[in-house]
Amino acid sequence: MRRKISHGFLGSLCLLMAMAAPATAQQQKPNIVFFLVDNTGWGDFSVYGGTTPTPRIDRLASEGIRFNNYNVEVQCTQSRTAIMTGRHPVRTGTWSLVPRLGEKFGLCPWEYTIAKLLSDAGYATALYGKWHLGNTQGRLPNDQGFDEWWGIPDSWDEAGFTQYALYNDLVKGILAKEKVPYLLDTPPHILEGKKGQPSKVAMDLDMKVRPIVDGQYLIPKTVEFIKRNAAAKKPFFVYLGYSEMHPPSVCNPEFVGKSPLRGGMYSDCIAEMDYRVGQVLDAIKEAGIDDNTIVIFSSDNATDGLAGGAGQGGGSNGPWRGNFFDTPFEGSMRVAAIVRWPGKVPAGMVTDQMLGAVDWLPTLAGLAGASKLVPKDRPIDGIDASAFMLGKSDTTGRESYMFFGTDGTLLSVKWRYYKMILRYVSGPAEEAINHGYITAQLPMFFDLSSDPHEDYNLWSSTLTMGWVYGAMLEIMGAYDKSVQEYPNIKPGEDFTGYKKK
Repeated sequence: MRRKISHGFLGSLCLLMAMAAPATAQQQKPNIVFFLVDNTGWGDFSVYGGTTPTPRIDRLASEGIRFNNYNVEVQCTQSRTAIMTGRHPVRTGTWSLVPRLGEKFGLCPWEYTIAKLLSDAGYATALYGKWHLGNTQGRLPNDQGFDEWWGIPDSWDEAGFTQYALYNDLVKGILAKEKVPYLLDTPPHILEGKKGQPSKVAMDLDMKVRPIVDGQYLIPKTVEFIKRNAAAKKPFFVYLGYSEMHPPSVCNPEFVGKSPLRGGMYSDCIAEMDYRVGQVLDAIKEAGIDDNTIVIFSSDNATDGLAGGAGQGGGSNGPWRGNFFDTPFEGSMRVAAIVRWPGKVPAGMVTDQMLGAVDWLPTLAGLAGASKLVPKDRPIDGIDASAFMLGKSDTTGRESYMFFGTDGTLLSVKWRYYKMILRYVSGPAEEAINHGYITAQLPMFFDLSSDPHEDYNLWSSTLTMGWVYGAMLEIMGAYDKSVQEYPNIKPGEDFTGYKKK
C-alpha cells in the first residue's frame, strides 16, 4: 500500500512539475535590448578613446564584452538589413538606397527577421526609432515581426525636408500625380503600428521634433515597454533605433553647450547619448531584470569624420583609415559594439575577435535557445557567436568578412588580419563623397596586424604574399556558388521564396 501511495504521489508531483515547466522556461528566456545609434564612429566614446566622457557607456563595456573588430555594412539600410536578417544586403535587394520611381523599397515580406524569429520563440517585440527597411504598408516593422512600433520608416535627414519651399511644391505636384508607393511618408512623418494592423501617421517629422525625439519619445517608449513586459514576466526584444548622430544632428536643448568638454554640438550630442543609454540601463535595473537582460550597444555606421562629423564639427573613427563615405577602409566598417549579460557574458573582456552585423540573428537565436528557428531555406551569412559570448569558446567563429558597395558589388574581403581591396573610393577622405569607385590594377593587400591604418599595399613591398589571394578566392568562390543556387533578390521585388529542388 505504501509503495502504491508513494508512486501515486510521485506521479502527481512529476505531472505538476511538467505542467509548470513551460512557464518556468518562458520566464528564463533572456530579455534583449538592442540600442543602435546612427552614424557614430568607433572613436566617439571615451572607452574607445574618445575625448567626450561617456561614463555610462564605459561602465556598460566594463560589465560585458567590448569588440574592437566589429564590422558593419556600407550604409544605414544595409547595416540594418544585416542585423535584421543575418544576410548581406546584396542578397536581400537592399543594397541600393535610391529606388526608381514607382519601385518598392526595403525588405520583401518573405524575409525572416530577428523580430519574427523571437516572436515565434514567445517574445514580445517592439521597435522605436529608425527602421529604414521599407516605407510602404507590408514592408514596415509591424509587417516584419514587431508587435508594435513608433518611429520613422526612412531616415532622420527627412526632418529637414519641409524647410524647403520647392520640396513642398514637389509633394503637391509631381509625386502626387505619379502616386508613388512611398507617399505614406510624404511629407515626412513619424508612424506607428501594431502587428496585424496598417501603420498610421503619429505626428510630423520636422526640425521641431528632431532635437527632442530621443528624450521625449524614443527613450520613454522604450522604458515603458521594458517595465510593462517585466511586470508581466514576458520575455521581450526591444530594438531602439536612436537618432544621433545622423544629420541633421541637433541635440536636445537641455544638453546644448553642456557637454563636459563644451566641445560643440557633436560633443553635446555624444554626452546626451550617454545619458540616454543610462536611462535605459536604469529602467532595466528598476524593473528587477538586470541579471536576465542582454544589452547590446552599437552603431550602424561610421561617422563622416573628416568632413565634420555629421556636419557638426566632430566625429572620430578612431585609429582607422576611412570614414562613412571613404570606403572600404577599416574606418568605414569598424564601429563600436558592446554586449552585457550579467553573470553570463564575461565582464571586462576586450576582444579583437571578428564579429559582423550579420551575426546578430543567429547569435541572439542561440542565446535565446531558439537556434532551430534560424531559416535553412536561404543563405544565412551570419555565424552563431553565442558560445563566445557566454565564455564557452575562445573564438567567435568568424574568420572573414565581405564588404559590398552601394552598387551591390564586392569592394573588399577581410580574412583574419589580411585585407584585400578590389575597389575603393579615391581620397582625400573629406572629399570621398564626390568620387566614384576605382578598380585597382591589382587587388590591394594590407596586413592589418602591422599596418592597421592600411597605408602600405603589400604589392609595393613584397611579392611573397601572393598566396593570400588563394584564401580570398575561396571566400569569394563560396559566395558565388551560393548565389548560383540562391539568386540574389532584386531591389523592390516581391519575392516569395526559392523553388524546392
